This record gives sequence, structure tokens and C-alpha cells, in this order.
Amino acid sequence: MLRRLDAGFAVIGDTQFLPGYSVLLTDEPGVQRLSDLPRARRMAFLSDMELLGEAVERACGALDPAFRRVNLEILGNTDPFLHAHVWPRYEWEPARLVGRPVWLYPPDSWTDRRFALGPRHDPVRAEIDRQLGVLYAAHGTRPRAGG
Repeated sequence: MLRRLDAGFAVIGDTQFLPGYSVLLTDEPGVQRLSDLPRARRMAFLSDMELLGEAVERACGALDPAFRRVNLEILGNTDPFLHAHVWPRYEWEPARLVGRPVWLYPPDSWTDRRFALGPRHDPVRAEIDRQLGVLYAAHGTRPRAGG
């Protein structure tokens, strides 16, 4: 876990074929869709998603000059709980995939051990967490660090 946010938990992804991939998990048990939340909680979740996206953007941009942008997605097709994906995108991605959804990456991208989250990802993890702190401080709140 990176940090506890206002409406969920920011975590770094288990797979890092796109370094910095992160997920926002709802803190509301049993919630499957954004529309399951009352409007105020929806807005809090979307605000957390936007801030996590900006933190990933800042961190990945600082660590890799080939960083291009982030993609934000709420899908819910596989896991039956509300969560949002934050995908950094890079110039070094294969040409056939750079402009396509990450879900078109080969299946081994998700399971190959060389992409598994590990100590080599500590710098990007730390920078995302630092940027979350900076962003939340600028907005007048301070989420708790996760570890």
C-alpha cells in the first residue's frame, strides 16, 4: 500500500511492465460500481483517482524521460469491487501497443516474473508516495502513509 486516501487505498500494482502502474481500491466493502456509492463518496473516489493519477504522472515523469502520460480506467470486468487503474505510458513501449489499451499487451506481461513488483521498484514507489503527500498537502489534507 502506498497511502490511505480519503475514499480508498492507493497501491502499487503487482505487475510493473509499465513502471509506476498503480491502483485505487475503494474503502467501502461490497461496492462493485461507482454508482453504488452515494454522490459525495463518488466524488471523493474520483478525486482520489485524479490525485493518484497526477502523483503517478509526476513521479514517472521525474524518473523516466520517455514518460508520455497516464491513462485512468474504472473497468470492473474481472474483479467485483470498485477500483481504478492508473497506467503510466512511455515512448519506449512497442510501436504496435503505444497507442492502444494496456489490456492488449501479451498475456505474459501480467504474469512474467521479470515484471513482478520488487525492490527495484522502490524508487518509483517512493516517488509516487512522496508526490501523493505533496498533492494532498496542497489540497489541505494529509493521508496516512501506508508503507
